[in-house]
Amino acid sequence: MPPAPMQPPIPEHVDVLIVGAGLSGIGTACHLRSKCPGKSIALIEAREASGGTWDLFRYPGIRSDSDMFTLGYSFRPWLEAKTLADGPSILKYVRETAREYGIDDRIRYGRRVVSARWSSAEGRWTVEIDNDGTGETERMTCGFLFPCTGYYRYDEGYTPDFEGREDFSGPIVHPQHWPADLDYAGKRVIVIGSGATAVTLVPSLARTAAHVTMLQRSPSYLVAIPSRDPVADFVRRHLPARAAYGVVRWKNVLMTMLAYQLSRSRPEFMKRFIRRGLEARLPADYDFDRHFKPRYEPWDQRLCMAPDGDLLETIARGDATVVTDRIDRFTTTGIRLESGDELEADIIVTATGLNLLPLGGMELTVDDRPIALPELVGYKGFMFDGVPNLAIAIGYTNASWTLKCDLTAHYVCRLLNHMDEHGYDRCTPRWKSPVRPEEPFLDLKSGYVERSIDLFPRQGPKTPWRLHQNYARDLLLLKHRPVTDDAIEFGRAQVPAKTDEFAAPARS
Repeated sequence: MPPAPMQPPIPEHVDVLIVGAGLSGIGTACHLRSKCPGKSIALIEAREASGGTWDLFRYPGIRSDSDMFTLGYSFRPWLEAKTLADGPSILKYVRETAREYGIDDRIRYGRRVVSARWSSAEGRWTVEIDNDGTGETERMTCGFLFPCTGYYRYDEGYTPDFEGREDFSGPIVHPQHWPADLDYAGKRVIVIGSGATAVTLVPSLARTAAHVTMLQRSPSYLVAIPSRDPVADFVRRHLPARAAYGVVRWKNVLMTMLAYQLSRSRPEFMKRFIRRGLEARLPADYDFDRHFKPRYEPWDQRLCMAPDGDLLETIARGDATVVTDRIDRFTTTGIRLESGDELEADIIVTATGLNLLPLGGMELTVDDRPIALPELVGYKGFMFDGVPNLAIAIGYTNASWTLKCDLTAHYVCRLLNHMDEHGYDRCTPRWKSPVRPEEPFLDLKSGYVERSIDLFPRQGPKTPWRLHQNYARDLLLLKHRPVTDDAIEFGRAQVPAKTDEFAAPARS
């Protein structure tokens, strides 16, 4: 008798599979542990360490560009003094939160989700995962898939094709891949870029470099803020930590919303306000219009934050120089500009931005139908029409990333509990109009967004298909209003699926 054919192993099953163990992935897992304690969860992390952005980026001076009272989790107060915290402090906070909530042993490291296939008959996702350690492909199933991958591509940054790049005799470094052994002490450094990374790098490098030049094609809006929040210091002296955190968090939320609304409704007022703050820190004869007067309106791109005006102080001391011009080509000794001027350098840093990659690059299939993200419409800013049991963690473009991610995780917990109470296996947003909207999912005009916006879904003209950039409005919609509406459909699986169902173990 011939041997019985080998049966494929039954995939391990979890109720919720989170993709990514960074700031939002760990925060999402904590919400699920607290609000859906009966749910089994696992986190799939492509790298060998948790922390996401805050473990990956190692360039000098790496810090948050949002205040930590809103970038921190709603459920765990930020207790350190600095408003804009350094990268190692944020990484410590994220990992301590994971340990405190028992998330550590749910993370699978060195594994990259390649694809996910939904079956309406079984009411679950089948997820293909590449194991970097073994080179094998693993398979898991889950009832709900929750990518917390952000929208940046983590394996490469964006660098334009500079003519003559190969001629330069020194190191050329992108901040996303900063060499641990790069010695810039006493060296002449050119930092190409004017965004948050350049604004962070220049004053940090200038502490030991011979001189730093920030070479920008055009200026960005820059706001100098105190490194410590005096309101936070006062409130912390008089209230318990959790209460003080809530007060300062709401103060910062309201201040950010006010700044954004004024930028949209009274842009000239905001331009004057921002300018006055900068001019007070620069020499009287400084060419402000050339180097610090952007061509776009406030909040068309994110504002850059300078704690205690450190970049401006560095410029005023003469340790750094801003040059506004276009690059003609790299040379052996530096960069030649279109104006004909030449900048000499020992090291060139290309702080020229990031590439975007929705869903971490995973491919989706629903009932054997491949899903093209640009053809989808976003539901409540984190689910998609026609795609069941999937939500993404995506933050605000005009405020802290975590504010929106916290609300999204809270809402998904409510949604899962609602499904359990009514015996549902699936929830699917449905865009019922025959006309697809064309408005982009992200509303920033930054170069990194405009280069990749066609990879993303679209958003509709009104709730629930609108991606609101408004925390107070989302708080009402996602935390207090019902999870049911006429745009979401609930259903049950047709047949039970065979799975090895248990909570995810420690690293394997």
